Amino acid sequence: MKKFLLTLTALFCVATVSAQDGKFVSTAKEVGNTIASQTWTVGARLGSGLQVDAECFYGGGKNYIEGRFGMQWVAGLAADFTLLHNWNCCTMDWTPSAGQWYFDAGVGVNVGGAANVAYVGVAGCAKLGIKFNAAPVRLAFDWSPSFGPIIGYSAGTTVADFFGYGLCNLGISATYCF
Repeated sequence: MKKFLLTLTALFCVATVSAQDGKFVSTAKEVGNTIASQTWTVGARLGSGLQVDAECFYGGGKNYIEGRFGMQWVAGLAADFTLLHNWNCCTMDWTPSAGQWYFDAGVGVNVGGAANVAYVGVAGCAKLGIKFNAAPVRLAFDWSPSFGPIIGYSAGTTVADFFGYGLCNLGISATYCF
């Protein structure tokens, strides 16, 4: 399942980049070259759980696809996967000697589950961070709300509910820029 989601994310990145260039990527070699030409970041996010975070920038660095996978505390420990499309809304020059500050916003999908519960829903992101000049690192504070239906079972009975735990998902992320 993890390999499938990673492949799906990579193909989505390539398709988005190809659409920006106005040409269709048709061979595996062209797909590999397109992916290799992108700017990537990899790191971790600590919030209501611990997640691995990867970002693929395109379109001159103003847009990026962000994928997060990890564990989240949702009425118990649950696996969690979030895929977001983020836009750089603005950059600020508050501390030019330290780095460049930025504000990003995005939208996407959140999927997860535990032993007897699964959820899927809409996810968003509002992120304030800094990209340091002296090191290839981005540090950010974000709010990533997610909401949607929960489907599960308990003692042989199907349970349907609303996923409201994700509305208070605040976190800090640190990523290394390639």
